[in-house]
Amino acid sequence: MIEIAVQVEPAWPAADWPGLAGAAVRAALARTPHAGLADGPASVEVSVRLTGDDEVHALNRHYRGKDRPTNVLSFPMVQPDLLATVTENSDDGEVLLGDIVLAAGVCAAEAAERQVPLAAHASHLIVHGLLHLLGYDHQGTAEAETMESLEREAMAVLGLHDPYHRDESGLDARGLE
Repeated sequence: MIEIAVQVEPAWPAADWPGLAGAAVRAALARTPHAGLADGPASVEVSVRLTGDDEVHALNRHYRGKDRPTNVLSFPMVQPDLLATVTENSDDGEVLLGDIVLAAGVCAAEAAERQVPLAAHASHLIVHGLLHLLGYDHQGTAEAETMESLEREAMAVLGLHDPYHRDESGLDARGLE
């Protein structure tokens, strides 16, 4: 069974963040070969922390050597090659899959730039972060295409925008070709 622990700092506006985070995590997980973690016998936990830019800046500097805030950080607690057997090898039937951390100011600015509601953009970033917890990445073209496809599918299930939709100029939501 999947459990989503959500912590919301005052930098985030009032909303049903636990409901939104739960839906995003479940939608992303369901698109992957690890969908069984959602309703298996073990308790699988994902932590989602919605905090301010300063905290994310400090985490980004400490863990990634990048001296700036970013939109989302993921901290996996399980190696991707062990995900298939993680519940079988848990001593107490509990597994912490990892942590997802979002920065309020960065997320709000990106949502405004993309002309999407903050809640929709945060949903996308939680989907993105969950896929990172499962070992997905976007370093190479093939990896990026796989991850973006899963993100699009999850967002469609949630009834939200395609975060990589290309406009008439051929640019996606990030301004990339």
